[in-house]
Amino acid sequence: MRALRRFTVRAALPEPLLPLSQLVMNLRWSWHPETRDLFEALDPELWRTCGGDPARVLGEVSAERLATLAKDRRFLRRLQDVVDDLQEYLTAERWYQSLGPDAPASIAYFSAEFGITEVLPQYSGGLGILAGDHLKAASDLGVPLIGVGLLYRAGYFAQSLSADGWQLEHYPALDPHGLPVKLLREDDGSAAVISVRLPENRTLHAHVWRAQVGRVSLLLLDSDIEENASAERSVTDRLYGGDEDHRLRQEMLLGIGGVRAVRAYCRLTGSPEPEVYHANEGHAGFQGVERIRELSEAHGLTFAEALQAVRAGTVFTTHTPVPAGIDRFPRALIERYFAGFGVPLDQLIPLGAEEDPAKFNMAHMGLRLGQRANGVSELHGRVSRSMFSDLWPGFDESDVPIGSITNGVHAPTWTARELVEMGTQTSGQGDPVEGNGPVHFDGVDKIAAGDLWSTRRLLRGRLVEEVRRRLRETALSRGATEAEVGWTDTAFDPDVLTIGFARRVPSYKRLTLMLRDPDRLKALLLDPQRPVQLVIAGKSHPADDGGKQLIQQMVQFADDPEIRHRIAFLPGYDIGMARYLYWGCDVWLNNPLRPLEACGTSGMKAALNGGLNLSIRDGWWDEWFDGQNGWAIPTAEGVADPDRRDEVEARAIYDLLSNQVLPRFYERGRDGVPARWVEMVRHTLRETGPKVLATRMVHDYVRRLYMPAAASSRAMSARGYSPAREEASWRHRLLDNWDTVRVAHVEATGGGDTPEIGSTLDLRAEVELPGLTPADVEVQAAYGRVDDADGLHEVTTVPMKHESTEGSRHWFTATLSLERTGAFGYTVRVLPQSEHVADPAELGVVTSA
Repeated sequence: MRALRRFTVRAALPEPLLPLSQLVMNLRWSWHPETRDLFEALDPELWRTCGGDPARVLGEVSAERLATLAKDRRFLRRLQDVVDDLQEYLTAERWYQSLGPDAPASIAYFSAEFGITEVLPQYSGGLGILAGDHLKAASDLGVPLIGVGLLYRAGYFAQSLSADGWQLEHYPALDPHGLPVKLLREDDGSAAVISVRLPENRTLHAHVWRAQVGRVSLLLLDSDIEENASAERSVTDRLYGGDEDHRLRQEMLLGIGGVRAVRAYCRLTGSPEPEVYHANEGHAGFQGVERIRELSEAHGLTFAEALQAVRAGTVFTTHTPVPAGIDRFPRALIERYFAGFGVPLDQLIPLGAEEDPAKFNMAHMGLRLGQRANGVSELHGRVSRSMFSDLWPGFDESDVPIGSITNGVHAPTWTARELVEMGTQTSGQGDPVEGNGPVHFDGVDKIAAGDLWSTRRLLRGRLVEEVRRRLRETALSRGATEAEVGWTDTAFDPDVLTIGFARRVPSYKRLTLMLRDPDRLKALLLDPQRPVQLVIAGKSHPADDGGKQLIQQMVQFADDPEIRHRIAFLPGYDIGMARYLYWGCDVWLNNPLRPLEACGTSGMKAALNGGLNLSIRDGWWDEWFDGQNGWAIPTAEGVADPDRRDEVEARAIYDLLSNQVLPRFYERGRDGVPARWVEMVRHTLRETGPKVLATRMVHDYVRRLYMPAAASSRAMSARGYSPAREEASWRHRLLDNWDTVRVAHVEATGGGDTPEIGSTLDLRAEVELPGLTPADVEVQAAYGRVDDADGLHEVTTVPMKHESTEGSRHWFTATLSLERTGAFGYTVRVLPQSEHVADPAELGVVTSA
């Protein structure tokens, strides 16, 4: 029989141990070693069998054990020390508090997934892990963030393998009452209920669960409640599951319901309302639509006026380097769900307009609703400007208003404790956690090479033990008998170069590229003097049979008895497994099709542990590879034949391993230490470590996006939203008249017959502005290197000064300095200008000579 519902029954805590409840409900324990040590001390064996889950340990520890600990003065002193430490962490002023009143009072951060800990499995891959690290780093810096997501009752999925290596998915039911979350309640003790209107007079209701991530609250909406009909109860069943209707309901609950959950949370807790709203990918785009509806109803703003106020305080981050990765809904479906919502459909639909008029594009809506947008690495910023350039016709890709902030990772979560205690993340230049990170972690220079090497071997050995345990479990689950799994006891070797490859399994990440030449790979694995061993993990989306086939190919290769002690595919990839991989792998392999990896933070986590990256120059590695922190795999980007490209790049991997990586690892001095290898490890820890920190990333978001967005939002809402009304009116007038804007004539004087470096060129432009004034525009002179087709490159722009006016004709002047040799060209262009415009390209219109 199957249970109708499941819940957790806990032993009552004796009064001296009541602070354990406070500790377990703050997820800081997931990155705070002393708190984890305390929970392990409750019952070390139970801690191991519960997978390091404090909530489960508290639920299963015996009443007798609790009674014993309640009288143990040493344990109680430890408990009080940890409680005091948490209290100081939660209340002390940190970096953000030094910024003063210009910093936003609160920021709402929306994401479809959050990877905080494996105990709260609300993530599928890099997007969720990044969101979790963003919250943790914000907490460490004192940033007043409110996270907003959904509570999926079955998470993503639990992965296992069939006997023939096919991925199997399982969806274990999660009991929120057994998770480290609390229900948001009204003052009378009843659960707060969020409601979202659906078609056919249906309503989607949700409870709000609050997870405390250090200083940051994470609000997770849950539709599996009695107020809902069966169809609505299942909305938050699984992450990235279901058909288009299901996904749209999820994204409406995340965006619309999320804003309403924030309103309820602020009302019930007294927390300040957010001044900035950050949408982490397009899934949360409807948060902007809900805020437009709010402003229209509460302040009588038109859609256009409310849009200006909402855009000013919205930040949009895209993580998608390919159009296929964007959520696109049928336009008719949007019209059905939003009829009667409270915003005019004829103005809502253009927010998601794209090339296909029958589709509604969530990324396009995110960009149109966010005055500030960014990609997640420098290369991804360039890719995004190219991919979305059609939204800004007439502009060069370099002018598209999408910037970049390179992702980072949360060091306390991902760095091995032994390395931290050795001082690998210390600096004589200050505290990197405070956001103004040091250029170097120079503390690593004080560590002897032998000590660094022995610690790396210790961590590799710990990984080997975990691989053996998981190999045995996997073999048994796939049908092997106890008599057939003895080989796992000696699989892998703590003294062999260990390479890790773990990530989601879409085709562009090329899981099986290493299998391109099976014989050559097998020779590397079995080399008698310089062997290599490979640990591989990853999940394919349940609907992606192509990805599952790649996993099956890898599993069947690794099943070969000749090599299975040197290569393993481990199912069940999650945060818990990932830590062992990042700690213990010597080399982190990444071979995506460039430039399809937006950032790729797994290699950053390996680097924090002294792992050396062996990667295609994509994502973060493109900007931070320096020749001493690993190896760059030469890319065959531009080769049209995908098979040939795979062939070329796979051969490059084999060659790098054979000729550079393996010789350096196995080149030992008299003391048994590979000195040149250890120096690369040291360099990686010192130079790459500070760059990849999530605190650096959040610091960048605060300075470059959150604070400017807060200033814009405050400006728009001043005097009862008068500036928003004025800006909407100005934009309407400007766009109505833009087709008549023209650069009528440009004349140049000076420079002589043969211009030389140091001379100047005087430009005078006649510009026609019917219906507009010179104050409505900025006229720019743009100049730079010119190619054979008259295209400008390495462009410099200077504003031109208004000189005179005659009716609708206006004259502007500028002086250009000729500071470089070679072919030179210039042009004049006209752009909209307003104090509320964050970027000259924002309105998407430009007129050039």
